[in-house]
Amino acid sequence: MDIDDLPLKKSGPMTEVEREDLSAESADQLQERVERLEAEITRTKQEIKAKQASRAAADAFFGP
Repeated sequence: MDIDDLPLKKSGPMTEVEREDLSAESADQLQERVERLEAEITRTKQEIKAKQASRAAADAFFGP
């Protein structure tokens, strides 16, 4: 699936990133961008895991 196929939200933290014109960037700049975005993805996934663990602990304590 191509990023252009994904529905764009009208607002939100990724809106500006998704709409940026990348044509003026060099290959090195684009590679750095990818690395930074991958680091942000990792950070976001870690936060999701932490929230899921917190929810699981609450469910175990209070019941489903």
